[in-house]
Amino acid sequence: MVKIKGHEIGEVNVKSASNRRAVQFRNNIITSLKKIGIVDNDIEISLERMGMRKIKASATWWIGDHRMHFTHNMQKNYVENMYVLSKVIEMETNRVLEEDITIDDFISEFKENKDVHQKRQEARKFFDCDHDETDFTIINEKYKLMARELHPDKPTGDTEKFKQLNVAHKILKRELT
Repeated sequence: MVKIKGHEIGEVNVKSASNRRAVQFRNNIITSLKKIGIVDNDIEISLERMGMRKIKASATWWIGDHRMHFTHNMQKNYVENMYVLSKVIEMETNRVLEEDITIDDFISEFKENKDVHQKRQEARKFFDCDHDETDFTIINEKYKLMARELHPDKPTGDTEKFKQLNVAHKILKRELT
C-alpha cells in the first residue's frame, strides 16, 4: 500500500509487458485529465523504453497559464511509478468531477512556479548532491544529518540555514515522492 496526497493506492507488481502497461497508464492519465477539460496538446507525458528500470515517472499539463506537474519515484521501477502517477491523477480528477474540490484546489495541488527547475538545482546544491540526483533516500539522509547540526536548539544551530534546509527538502520531496 502506497500513501500519497491523502490517497491509499494498492501496489501493482508488473513482471512482463512493462512497456505496454506504461502506455496504458499514460493513456489513463490523459483520459482522466480530459474529463476535466484539458486537451491533448496541453498534456506531456514522456515514456521510457525500459519500463523495468528504476526511473521516475512524471506528467506535465497546463490549465490556462498554470503549469501543473506531478512526479513519482518511490516504486522499484518506471512502470510501477507510472501506475502510482496515473492513480493519483485519476483520484484527484475524480474529486473535481464529484465536486469534492474545486478546479482551483486542483490547480494549487499540482501547480509549479516558473522558476521551479532553478529552485530544484539550488536545493540539490544545498544538500551537496549531484545536479541530477533523484534518489530521495540519499537526500533524506542528508536532510536528517543537516537538521541535527543546524537545529536552532543545538550549539551549532543556525535558524536561517535551518529554514533553508526545510525549504530545500520540501522542494525535492515534492519532486521525487
